[in-house]
Amino acid sequence: MPQFAPADFASDQDVRWCLGCGDYSILKAVQKTLAQISAKPETTVFISGIGCSSRFPYYLETYGYHTIHGRAPAIATGVKLADPDLDVWIITGDGDGLSIGGNHMLHLLRRNLDCQVLLFNNEVYGLTKGQCSPTSHAGTRTPSTPFGSVERPITPCAFALGAGARFVARSFDVAQNKLPELLQRAHAHKGASFVEIYQNCIVYNDGAFEKFSSKKCAAQAQLWLERGKPMLFANGTKGIRLNRESLTLEVVPVATGNPQAEVLLHDETNKAIAQLLIDMPFGGFPIALGVIYCDPAPAFDSVVLEQNREASAGKKRDLDALLRMGETWSVAPAPDKRD
Repeated sequence: MPQFAPADFASDQDVRWCLGCGDYSILKAVQKTLAQISAKPETTVFISGIGCSSRFPYYLETYGYHTIHGRAPAIATGVKLADPDLDVWIITGDGDGLSIGGNHMLHLLRRNLDCQVLLFNNEVYGLTKGQCSPTSHAGTRTPSTPFGSVERPITPCAFALGAGARFVARSFDVAQNKLPELLQRAHAHKGASFVEIYQNCIVYNDGAFEKFSSKKCAAQAQLWLERGKPMLFANGTKGIRLNRESLTLEVVPVATGNPQAEVLLHDETNKAIAQLLIDMPFGGFPIALGVIYCDPAPAFDSVVLEQNREASAGKKRDLDALLRMGETWSVAPAPDKRD
């Protein structure tokens, strides 16, 4: 197979995001990932809806569709069923994917279509000038909520888990040492892979994630999950334990000489623990990053195609006979009333 460099997946289009936008970092990570997995440009397709993130297909030297608001999952389903050999990526945002597109996203995840969903979460509508989005926190002041939002925000990973997603992961834009590896895991998963990526909007919500994304806060604020490894953070001095009486998570100090006494080992197939990790309130807890949940199941497209093969086995393909099967009728010309 030909060997590609990340630059080989950069198109000839000028990138038109605001300078300093987190989308630049995500684009770089995706291009690096495509090179690392030896993606074939001719069989790779990026499908987006509407929003700043949805300009993504223009900037990649692959096939792509820039579709309509919230409908990328529906288009992606049609593309994958039409040609299951295509490698389908969906690019969406918190507004596009969870507001007008929430219904489509829910059904794509529950069906488990074999694709990668990258949801850029900047907790604001960036393209339409900073209005409150489905993930904006209560109290957020925007042009559409001048007195502060009174709504409870959606937690994207909790939405995905509740919709039946079999792969749920989370990262942030500038995690260049972690994000490509996470995207490789998502790509290797057969079925719908949902990856939430916190993305800084430098114009309308700048610095919203600095409390955990900045280097100075990383050790205390980030819990990077690894399969079968203890849930440790703060340079290994703290861990996450399950309180078996209240069935809640709690932060515990890790004593020298007994570093993993009561700390949970990360079991990606444990959906109950995954929900608890997603729900950890940031501040008293670190933010859970990496693959939170992964429990493979048959992909929708493979099941549909197998069903079609079984249904058509031994049958002659005759479109004319198909159109004429069952009840038919003839329409006679109306009598000429002049006679």
